Amino acid sequence: MIEIVKGKYSGFCFGVKRAIDQAKKLTGKNNYILGEIIHNELVNEDLRKRGIVTIEKVDDVEFKDGDTLLIRTHGEPKITFNKVKNANVNLIDCTCPFVKDIQKIVAEHYEKGYKIIIIGNANHPEVVGINGWCENSALITESAEELSKVSEDKLCIVVQTTYSEQKFDEIIKNFNIDKSKTVDIFKTICYTTTKRQSEADELSKSCEAVIVLGGANSNNTQKLYDICQKNCKNVFRVVDPSLFNYEKMKNYKRIGIVFGASTPIEQFQEVISNMANITEENVTPVTMEEQTVVEASEVKEVKSEFEAAVDKIRTPRNYKPGQIVKATISSVNDDGITLSLGQKGDIDIAKSELLNEYTKESINTEIRVMVIGKNPLKLSEKAMEKVMKAEAEIDEVRNGKIFEVEITATNKGGLLGEYNGYQVFVPSSQIKLGFAKDLEKYVGKKLRLKAEKIEAKGPRRQIVASQRVILVEEKEARDAIKAAKEAEFFGSIQEGDIILGTPVRFAPFGAFVDVNGFDCLAHISDLSWTGCKDCAEVLELNKQYEFIILKIDTENKKVSIGYKQLQPKPWDAVADKYKEGDVVKGKVVRLVPFGAFVEIEKGIDGLVHVSQISNKYLENPAAALQVGQEVEAKILLINAEKEKMTLSIKALLEEEPAPVAEEEKPAKGKKRAAKEEDADVELREWKDNDNGGASIADLINKD
Repeated sequence: MIEIVKGKYSGFCFGVKRAIDQAKKLTGKNNYILGEIIHNELVNEDLRKRGIVTIEKVDDVEFKDGDTLLIRTHGEPKITFNKVKNANVNLIDCTCPFVKDIQKIVAEHYEKGYKIIIIGNANHPEVVGINGWCENSALITESAEELSKVSEDKLCIVVQTTYSEQKFDEIIKNFNIDKSKTVDIFKTICYTTTKRQSEADELSKSCEAVIVLGGANSNNTQKLYDICQKNCKNVFRVVDPSLFNYEKMKNYKRIGIVFGASTPIEQFQEVISNMANITEENVTPVTMEEQTVVEASEVKEVKSEFEAAVDKIRTPRNYKPGQIVKATISSVNDDGITLSLGQKGDIDIAKSELLNEYTKESINTEIRVMVIGKNPLKLSEKAMEKVMKAEAEIDEVRNGKIFEVEITATNKGGLLGEYNGYQVFVPSSQIKLGFAKDLEKYVGKKLRLKAEKIEAKGPRRQIVASQRVILVEEKEARDAIKAAKEAEFFGSIQEGDIILGTPVRFAPFGAFVDVNGFDCLAHISDLSWTGCKDCAEVLELNKQYEFIILKIDTENKKVSIGYKQLQPKPWDAVADKYKEGDVVKGKVVRLVPFGAFVEIEKGIDGLVHVSQISNKYLENPAAALQVGQEVEAKILLINAEKEKMTLSIKALLEEEPAPVAEEEKPAKGKKRAAKEEDADVELREWKDNDNGGASIADLINKD
């Protein structure tokens, strides 16, 4: 018997499977993939047959509206995403989450002034993409000696996700770190890559021969080949299973098969089938974890799809509750059915545990049942259905479906919950966009999650999940929509435009106004010609008004608008409402050395010169008037254009008694005569001078 042992972690990783599944969903024309989706010729050829075009650069295609571009798991430089945004393309970003984390680390450290160092293959598309997040300034090396020569004081070291863990550890070990430098080292090798390499090392030590299956250009497959060659003399690199000479494998009894993240499980199954065709012995596929015994659940698809390759699936020695078993119906009666388990004998199943109505025609039909009890052994078809339904949901989760989990507990590293019989673990770094410090507050709450990794074999059934990736995707979508709306908005306006807007909130300094979904600011000084202390004095929330655009700051995404500029000024109506000689009432609002300002109505002030307050001589207006006092005055002069009004209180007072004879009038002092002369000069200047065009209110403030 030839025993074929495959690695437990062989095959597509989550990121690769997601990308290929997304690509296979593309229909119609004008679907593009930027670079080969994986380094596997057979998979890429299948996608080409589906009409999906592989391009090397974004600039190679003149995209049209509605075209679709898929970014593969390797990721792309930042500039690629910028170009795609400007091309109005339907973008499907399948960058591996682990690669995205590296890109983020590089971008953040580069912005902080770190020298970026990438350990890996400089020509690998993942490394090229990562380098694009630090403006292609990274040192890309696989040499500890070259690393030690870097002169910068702040270093950030990352590593290609598919790089050899052993080589990386050796480089860091031999890296001569200057203690005066700041060095941040991130071991960003993918978890499955690490497991796959460790597994290849162990498997190659225990097998007579090893087949390393994968694309000719696959970096991770080449790493597995190098590891196996150190431990086994008979290592074969197979790119296309249909072209391999299986005759050379006849003499080996234990053969290991290792395949990387770019190799589909179908190629492994093709190897098994071809092996069965060249030997008369049974070919038994097993995983490393199970060695020579295969659980029925592990090989549930092997026999149905490859009958010629597997002559017999071994029956486990010991049944376990929850185990799925294939068995043949040997008899049917009114109470249920009897299943034949070969050497284990026959087991009766009650009708209440069956999904279907079986008849005598069903004899020799193979069905799947689940072990629900031991001693005695009990089987159930209904229990099987429940599990298969749960597994179908897990498959959807594995393919990227968002699922919801209630958090039941915490541990040192994150949050715990349960989903369809799987323990769900959410690392602290994957709970929110920032870092979650208080984990206890999430207990009892539901989180929306995406699976990052699913462990389904053996007793450990766990989903490592992330809510952060969902939040990042949603934020990117919102940001993209916002950016598009902003671009459209700023492209449609210019200074001086009159627009409709709705005040949505007030602040002490002004009103925020919604204009076509964009917040513009109307400063409080631009709301009223007469001034206001509160926006609510002029505007109402959620009511539409006309505004004028005063200033556009495209760089900072700010627009200043005005309301008062579209309203008449108070002085515009003065000529129609008031005439020289009219008697008006007003309130003293300000006293100055040369007179008093009287408010006739809001925004309309008049000056009562000190000489026009009383029939008597006044040295100071405060001797006769006080702020807030109501007075009557006669309009002497109106100049609406210059916003001036001269008033006289004295003109409404009774005349003083006739003056005494000249020879009896006391002589004026020189000081008093000078003051009276100065007052006359000030009044004439007020009437004749336009004061630089200043309004009365300006003069008040100026004084």
